[in-house]
Amino acid sequence: MSNTNSARTESPAERYIYPAERSRHLATILGFPSKCSIASTYYSDACQEIINLAIAISSFEPVRLYTRPEDVPKAQSMIDKYAVTLPHTSNVNVIPMRTNHLWVRDTGPVYVRSSSNNFSSQRYAINFRFSEWGKKDEINEHDRATDGLEWPLMTPEQLEENATFAQRIAAHDILPSPVMQIDSKIRLEGGALVFDGEGTLLATESSILNENRNPDLSRAEVEAELSRLLGVEKIIWFPGRRNLDVTDVHADAEVNFVRPSVVVLSRPHRSAPRPWMEIHEEILDILQREVDAKGRRFEIHIIDEPDPNCLSRLLTCDEPATNYVNFYFCNGGLILPQFGDPVRDKAALETMQMLCQDRKVCPLQVQALPLAGGVIHCSTQPVIDVADR
Repeated sequence: MSNTNSARTESPAERYIYPAERSRHLATILGFPSKCSIASTYYSDACQEIINLAIAISSFEPVRLYTRPEDVPKAQSMIDKYAVTLPHTSNVNVIPMRTNHLWVRDTGPVYVRSSSNNFSSQRYAINFRFSEWGKKDEINEHDRATDGLEWPLMTPEQLEENATFAQRIAAHDILPSPVMQIDSKIRLEGGALVFDGEGTLLATESSILNENRNPDLSRAEVEAELSRLLGVEKIIWFPGRRNLDVTDVHADAEVNFVRPSVVVLSRPHRSAPRPWMEIHEEILDILQREVDAKGRRFEIHIIDEPDPNCLSRLLTCDEPATNYVNFYFCNGGLILPQFGDPVRDKAALETMQMLCQDRKVCPLQVQALPLAGGVIHCSTQPVIDVADR
């Protein structure tokens, strides 16, 4: 079994396809936050919001909630409180695993399919070699976030747990069949990838073409590897901003596909720092001028971000991750973040219901996750169904 699940060196001829977000899933991966990964001010609320997210998704598909062994009783007891009134919570499987960050979109494996019909039943997952968003070597210099709170410092062992999470998840995933692990020669996080499943990738230069992740690779080499691993035919690059946030501006915090050629674009609240509005304007301008890999112009829907003061109970900084485009597609559903701004929450819900009439759009209140650095898309990783082609 160990030989079957170990990472292997792929030949340049082997190619893969990253399915669209709307593709069918076998399950969703979540991560229960560890105390060493998040400021104590946010910890309890973040735990509850991950449980709420797990329960919301479990009404559509199975959930694999990876949890540190010592936190398993806590996570299980939180789920069990809902079991009587919400029987679908039985779809949430709490799995012991040494993990810290709840941001499994970035730390977890990225599941793909073979582009060859000869291997249509084989399951694959890419290890993009998480390195604390390119900041592993300077992590001890960042003991205080922009919110002014003291954040825990991880030990070398805990950082190694984060770096190996993707390969350990893939090795653990043996049902309905073992997963073949693919090592990438480029380093990035899942939140950097906004893909339509038909060849078009939206990405920021600052989060991928960055010396803190890929110092020895040219743009052409990065693009060739993304083409091989994900089935990318065209990359639309946005500049982004280095060091503006811990991710160097992931694309999934700014824009998302509803379906091929149809995107939703986040517009910052007027109180947001000016660089975030500049990023929005740059992305809008590029999308209005570009076409996708199939030659289609983009249909762009702008969704206004809420007033960050709606997070007043916990608000500690002036730029929380309050965007609605960081939603999550699951089988037959869409989980949409809500922040407590009644006007903009409602407008975002109505927009997504209009755009996704074939799905049940489920609003989910979050307060701690935005302050900890992300929202729902950042907290989820789909396990794709290779039979769904």
